[in-house]
Amino acid sequence: MPVRQTLSKPDIQLSYLEWNQGQEPLLLLHGLADHALVWSSLGDYLAAEYHIVAPDMRGHGESSKPEQDYSFESAIADLEALMDRLGWASTHVVAHSWSGKLVCIWARQYPQRLRSMVLVDPIFIWKMPSFLKVTFPLLYRVLPFLKAMGPFHNYEAAQQQARLLNQYQGWSLLQQQVFQAGIEQKSDGSWGSKFTIAARDGIFDEVMRVPGLTVPIHIPTLFVQPEKGVNRQDWQLKPYKTYLRNLQLCQVPGNHWPFLTQPEVFNQTVESFLKKNR
Repeated sequence: MPVRQTLSKPDIQLSYLEWNQGQEPLLLLHGLADHALVWSSLGDYLAAEYHIVAPDMRGHGESSKPEQDYSFESAIADLEALMDRLGWASTHVVAHSWSGKLVCIWARQYPQRLRSMVLVDPIFIWKMPSFLKVTFPLLYRVLPFLKAMGPFHNYEAAQQQARLLNQYQGWSLLQQQVFQAGIEQKSDGSWGSKFTIAARDGIFDEVMRVPGLTVPIHIPTLFVQPEKGVNRQDWQLKPYKTYLRNLQLCQVPGNHWPFLTQPEVFNQTVESFLKKNR
């Protein structure tokens, strides 16, 4: 079982899960509106071989939730501080969705920090036209994974909504644990996600402004493409094929959250890639 730890920074408290059995460093980064526990199956599976850390990114889970500053720069500074705390000079990274873009920017700025990258159905890799910002309020209402934010009148209503979402298809014990860890009762008695509106708005705004891939990156990289994920067209894959010069693509079953919907195959896929790049 992982241990919950806290890194105290001058601006925030960064909460993280740690599996401290193996020696090889491995960092697991969740996507938008998720939290570190989504990696519990992968973490348990690889624990004997790796020293694994999975943070709750700022604005998520048990970490601090500032009202502003959700820039890539601040997120990378959080990860750099965490690496320093752990005494890691470099690490392997598994990053999902929005964090896939974050890791590409990190690799561009500090390539010496990353031994390999596993990008799990990453999104928003390009810079988005500024006029699309007017569509954000609509996106907030229609994006399925944001529907779990609430507010809900009671816990049962929140659970009913969650069971309709793609990441909880099957409602396995793992999925139930992830849902329960990501929700809380608010001061007014309603229920909602621990992910905050300030984080949602700040991250979306940053994603729009900052391109993810702009120069060649030679770090060994695995692109995990779920069969029902968001990256299904050649034009979506083109930036990764253009800039990631040591790239391997791998298709896996499941949707945008293969580590929750098809964890066995996903875990084996990641394990195989990491073994080749140790």
